[in-house]
Amino acid sequence: MSSSPLRRTALDALHRSLGATMTDFAGWDMPLRYGSERDEHVAVRTKAGLFDLSHMGEITVTGPEADRFLNHALVGDIASVRVGRARYTMICREDGGILDDLIVYRLADAEYMVVANASNAQVVLDALTERAAGFAAAVRDDRDAYALIAVQGPESPGILKSLTDADLDGLKYYAGLPGTVAGVPALIARTGYTGEDGFELFVAPEHAEKLWQALTEAGAPVGLAPCGLSCRDTLRLEAGMPLYGHELSTSLTPFDAGLGRVVKFEKEGDFVGRAALEEAAARAQENPPRVLVGLVAEGRRVPRAGYPVVAGGEVIGEVTSGAPSPTLGRPIAMAYVDAAHSAPGTPGVGVDIRGSHEPHEVVALPFYKRQK
Repeated sequence: MSSSPLRRTALDALHRSLGATMTDFAGWDMPLRYGSERDEHVAVRTKAGLFDLSHMGEITVTGPEADRFLNHALVGDIASVRVGRARYTMICREDGGILDDLIVYRLADAEYMVVANASNAQVVLDALTERAAGFAAAVRDDRDAYALIAVQGPESPGILKSLTDADLDGLKYYAGLPGTVAGVPALIARTGYTGEDGFELFVAPEHAEKLWQALTEAGAPVGLAPCGLSCRDTLRLEAGMPLYGHELSTSLTPFDAGLGRVVKFEKEGDFVGRAALEEAAARAQENPPRVLVGLVAEGRRVPRAGYPVVAGGEVIGEVTSGAPSPTLGRPIAMAYVDAAHSAPGTPGVGVDIRGSHEPHEVVALPFYKRQK
């Protein structure tokens, strides 16, 4: 661990004034919760929640060959993304291991914004910079150029509509458009990590506090709550969304993670990791490795990351993420298990919680899907 001081977002003083419990997350001092994480979770599922995500890593890629470069550097077909749209993708090593999962927004013909996880932002920046050699494209670290505020939940469109003239009805999921929110210039994206409808607003750090306050006031009548990273984790877990360092790592390929669909072999040109990923794709079809599944506890004890998944006295897998689920009212987990035990309803599966075999039901992911 480095002893460098924690980085603080532009909203740091505001979080403290709201009584937030702060925590070190990837070198940033971030709000974990403001009050009850369960109440914050339920607010997002039923009303709306407000998040500071300014720790995320924004990297801008510009130049006449920006599209060709990103097709080479990432596994997805980024050149085919239309201006104003976004794509979930991954950056892999030459051996196919996942360096990070990313969202890439195409802001203009020759301009993209790559958003990396906070814990991997420097790794992604370094990899992109290295891979840009030979392309007419520039990679710029824009982490300090943006604050990122998310409003998530069923009431979020109404809250945002009251503060912007932007065409939110025409803004599809995984689309982004420049606009003004509460007088603040913003990139308004219909993306999120909660399983709910919602928006992520990229703004200059000096405008973050004004925007947060305006959203807070606009959302007060419908029950908007400030939300910390703790409920963000339980929300994405219920939605079956992977978290880097848990479901994704350099020791896994996208095919191992059940996310082979993000790899586009049909795109033009070579890309980093292609040969290894073609082998991984073939392996996954012939003899699937462990499969990512959902587990729902029959009891009250919570399965945690690293706990063994067992069946018939044998270890058949490992929990990657686990928490109490406020929506299901029971503890849930994601786990990689041997393919033979991965079908929903497979009998006899449990989690070894400190030496005790706790029975769990194998279910298909996600645990929760919002009603459209």
